[in-house]
Amino acid sequence: MTTTMYMVRHAESPFAFGEERTRGLSEEGWEEARRVGRFFQDIDVDFVASSSYTRAKQTVQFVAESKGLPIAEYEELIERPIKGLDYQATWDTLYQAIRQSFADKDFALEGGESTRAAQQRAIPVIERLLNEQECRTFVIGTHGNIMTIIMNYYDEQYGFEFWDQTTKPDIYKLTFEGQRLVRVERVWK
Repeated sequence: MTTTMYMVRHAESPFAFGEERTRGLSEEGWEEARRVGRFFQDIDVDFVASSSYTRAKQTVQFVAESKGLPIAEYEELIERPIKGLDYQATWDTLYQAIRQSFADKDFALEGGESTRAAQQRAIPVIERLLNEQECRTFVIGTHGNIMTIIMNYYDEQYGFEFWDQTTKPDIYKLTFEGQRLVRVERVWK
């Protein structure tokens, strides 16, 4: 018996320093969120979860509404801050730090969270959901880094290069047998 987890990376959301938790989708992001909702139209979904960040919840909003389900929010599934949220850094600095964080799971910039620390906060929630939703299908509204970090916990081939090729939005179908990941398929086109 298998459990299916769809990880939905959030749609386009304009960056605004200091608004990591509350920044929402752009106009284009809202259109993509509607497409995400249509993607799940013919898929039976039993449960919808999300990071507590606005952009992740908004991306799965139409899925939840069309299925008549609430969105269960999990603070433990928020995006991994590679640097402290009070510090500004160039994109090149962040990009190189993300690369290094997958090679060295204990690396983070000042005030940031390492890959290992992010796994330690997120994986217990994933394991709980896999138990609670066993043999069912559920959707998680997520972010690029934490999605990759979660997948990396189950299979180390999902690292920097994988993260670097993901899109906003993006959808991955993960099939589990118990707590064991047996298949990953990109289903967003």
